[in-house]
Amino acid sequence: MLCLQSILRDMDLNSSKKGSGSLTMAGNGKLTFVIITYIKSMPLKTLFLTFWSYLICTVVYSQAIDNMASFRMMNADRYIRLHYENDYFTATDYYYTQGIHLEVVDPSYKKFPLTRLLVRQKEGSNQFGISIEHNGYTPTSIEHNEILYGDHPFAAALMLKTFSMNNNEERHYRITSSLTLGVIGPAAGGYGMQKTIHQWINATVPLGWQNQIQNDVIVNYEAGVEKNLLRSNDIFLLNGFVNARIGTLNTKLSSGVVLMLGRMNSKIASVFGSTETSEMSPKKLRFHAYLQPMINVVAYDATLQGGLFNRGSPYTLSSNEISHVTFQANYGVVATFNSIYLEYFKTIISKEFEAGLDHRWGGIRIGVKL
Repeated sequence: MLCLQSILRDMDLNSSKKGSGSLTMAGNGKLTFVIITYIKSMPLKTLFLTFWSYLICTVVYSQAIDNMASFRMMNADRYIRLHYENDYFTATDYYYTQGIHLEVVDPSYKKFPLTRLLVRQKEGSNQFGISIEHNGYTPTSIEHNEILYGDHPFAAALMLKTFSMNNNEERHYRITSSLTLGVIGPAAGGYGMQKTIHQWINATVPLGWQNQIQNDVIVNYEAGVEKNLLRSNDIFLLNGFVNARIGTLNTKLSSGVVLMLGRMNSKIASVFGSTETSEMSPKKLRFHAYLQPMINVVAYDATLQGGLFNRGSPYTLSSNEISHVTFQANYGVVATFNSIYLEYFKTIISKEFEAGLDHRWGGIRIGVKL
């Protein structure tokens, strides 16, 4: 389980356990036109991937960290950003327990070989990045060597991701895509990482990791479209989005809305707000709050069901045992000043498998313009 929560449990500090102005409307016709135009211009290989994403009706958050969300846009063409998520922030102690993600965005990455498989647009501005991510999952207890049937399997994933973000300032929409390669299983080092940290701080050594999801390859493709629907003086924004993932780690379709309120930075304002605000000084303090409610339609999740190719995991859940529809909400606050990006957020999600519980976690993000 997550290291910080285990420390608090050992110190008896966490003894209580949980049961568990004028408005401008962007017309639906314009949104339909953008989507149709985009589909027509897609390369055949990209169209094929997207088609299968929708056909299958697409981790219940294996790839939990979303670095390409519109409310996380940085006002820079080059930046580095660290994402850290942990259910310690919400005083929970199970399931998705920790995620670490380091990303670098730079124009030179458009020459990276794998970016040729990503969506590119002639209109608007394109950004390219590379990131590394590590996620860990545990059942409701790490004090048992035996398998806890009906609970979340132990799992860890280590991934390398290349991604692109296309921003169309004239039509106020954004297209994102990514290709993720990696491994799920003992090779991801989940047990070693948790055990070492616990030994450093003299905490309880975690038990049960021998029952984790076994080694398998991760190959995942993701594409999403987000369009502004409503805005008011660049203080309030309402966007609609759809996002699809397909691959050996997870397959799902997500859709919802994004609400932002505050003084957005010039990158967000120029894409989804009025063009005048794109000239605002980046040296001024900008901040906004956001809310992103969504629905996820899930077809497959390797962190619950095991790898697609290696079916030798000691314990997994069947397709009938996972929740194929989940409801989720992400909310938080973002502040930017000069070259610095700061964010604090929380996430809540309905139960991801039939015998499970609702879950929540939180996190921080720190970015620096290069």
